[in-house]
Amino acid sequence: MREKICQFVTLGCRVNQYETQLVKEALLRSGYREARDGEQADLCIVNTCTVTATGDAKSRQVIRQLARKNPGARTIVMGCYATRDPESVARLPGVWEVVTDKRELPDLLDRLGLGEMPNGISQFDGRQRATVKVQDGCILKCTYCIIPQVRPYLRSRPPGQIEEEVQRLVANGYKEIVLSGIHIGHYGVDLRDGARRPPRLWDLIRRLDQIPGQWRMRLSSIEATEITEAFLRTIADCEHLCPHLHPALQSGSDAVLRRMRRRYRVHHFLKRVEQLRERLGPVGLTTDVLVGFPGETEADFQQTLRVCRQIGFLKIHVFPFSPRRGTPAATFPNQVSAEIKKDRVRRLSELERELAQEYYESLVGEPIEVLVERESTQRPGWVRGTDRHFVPVELPGTPDDVGRLVVAVGKQATTHSLLAERLGG
Repeated sequence: MREKICQFVTLGCRVNQYETQLVKEALLRSGYREARDGEQADLCIVNTCTVTATGDAKSRQVIRQLARKNPGARTIVMGCYATRDPESVARLPGVWEVVTDKRELPDLLDRLGLGEMPNGISQFDGRQRATVKVQDGCILKCTYCIIPQVRPYLRSRPPGQIEEEVQRLVANGYKEIVLSGIHIGHYGVDLRDGARRPPRLWDLIRRLDQIPGQWRMRLSSIEATEITEAFLRTIADCEHLCPHLHPALQSGSDAVLRRMRRRYRVHHFLKRVEQLRERLGPVGLTTDVLVGFPGETEADFQQTLRVCRQIGFLKIHVFPFSPRRGTPAATFPNQVSAEIKKDRVRRLSELERELAQEYYESLVGEPIEVLVERESTQRPGWVRGTDRHFVPVELPGTPDDVGRLVVAVGKQATTHSLLAERLGG
């Protein structure tokens, strides 16, 4: 009997990567094998993204390419673009099923004889850190974002199910687990446990921290407004949680934040950062910034530069505003020109490199723990990984170190990483 071969393509966020892995494990259990390079597949799974118009275009391009390279293959399309515009997706070549709601996946797989959806994943192919999805959905109304329209329902996974999944991944050798979701700070608000208070994110973190072993936990993101006293108390006492958080700033201008309909102002954000550092010390902070939002003036942008410098982010994900059809901001007046947006991306990216190197320099002479992820492409006989603060680190090593936690000491900061020396062999 001929083997059944499948192929997977994932666009977008960590949550999409997790959901693809979940479907992959269901298919592999039911007798499918993943396609090797150059091999034609019988079944293709495409997990799409719709954060920007570019995401839509890439999703369509991938689907067409799969149809050309796998003639006769059946393609199942899932993800945010499939939810937002299922009719357009269904007209693309090779598309067999369009999944507009991830809750339909178990029934779809069962109906098509493609296996049973597992309660969680056992591995995370191609990566040394594993992502675990803890919740789905966002109910905020940021004026630039399409995601609440395609993932509008809050759905938190039961804490016991998450705990079992993390235990399994740790037992399978993963040394770092990233808790992720569409709006992770809303974990638990939809759960009910009789008369008891529903478990929240800090309760989940505390529960997972009890899992023994040499492993570490990281949060994918957190809103500044959700860095509460209960949250701070919990993370300050966690053994496994990395001292790295990703609160999205988006803008350093209160006027712009107001038009974005963000739930905080700059002084609130700065206060939360101050509280984090009081509890955790030199915590690594990364963020998202959206430049060129409608009506953003040069003075607004200068405020963003000042706030980023004041906080000292070690990584800034810089995005130029892209009008997203169906969002309020797409029709706002005073749209910023492409040339100005490009210039602001360049200037903020230059500041990011400067701030990153300053943060790397703060770790020179300090002991660090590095998750080794791959061999270095620049230095033969060296490996590259990430420390607990989310700093990229290069240090002497071999392929046998990949996937291991290595103790080292920072020796030299460069523009792209911290060079380190191993401790204890």
